[in-house]
Amino acid sequence: MAKEEESGQLRRAAIDAAAGAIAGGISRTVTSPLDVIKIRFQVQLEPTTSWALVRANMSTASKYTGMLQATKDIFREEGLLGFWRGNVPALLMVMPYTAIQFVVLQKLKTFASGSSRTEDHYKLSPYLSYISGGLAGCAATIGSYPFDLLRTILASQGEPKVYPNMRAAFLDIIRARGFRGLYAGLSPTLVEIVPYAGLQFGTYDTFKRWAMVRFLFSHFNP
Repeated sequence: MAKEEESGQLRRAAIDAAAGAIAGGISRTVTSPLDVIKIRFQVQLEPTTSWALVRANMSTASKYTGMLQATKDIFREEGLLGFWRGNVPALLMVMPYTAIQFVVLQKLKTFASGSSRTEDHYKLSPYLSYISGGLAGCAATIGSYPFDLLRTILASQGEPKVYPNMRAAFLDIIRARGFRGLYAGLSPTLVEIVPYAGLQFGTYDTFKRWAMVRFLFSHFNP
């Protein structure tokens, strides 16, 4: 009986990992153009507005000044594939991220509730739901962070490119900063992702529990 239960848990973990990876890969590929545009605005050195220049009645020379203009420039300079620059490392980041997140989340909920059954997970207190979500987000971020770094570096490149591919960027980081360079910026990322993931899954569980109670109440008390 114990072996059957363990086999069921492993099967559930594999399904959670596969479903999370596929869902993450599809959503990341579809939204890649928006992510590329966002990163270009984040990393451009020229400010979109400079109060010093405004007071001096001068205009700035930012390359990207609006989403439509940025879209046109990227398409003209880099073609359609420019909107998917950095998508391979992004997929290598998102797919393990979502897979790790869902597997760890289910394991933590199973540990906290003492049961592997999904219906028992709904009985967890909101605090445990928030903590489980935060820890799952933390584990997923640590496991996939180097790919997130590579994705940001490649997506931020315009023309001419600094790195022709992910391998070149990876080797340059290792050569210049060592293995620790692949985790540059991890601490502030964790400070952001832990409360984010905790609120995301904790709020989801809270509203789902509330909706189920409302449904049962209305169903049995017409």
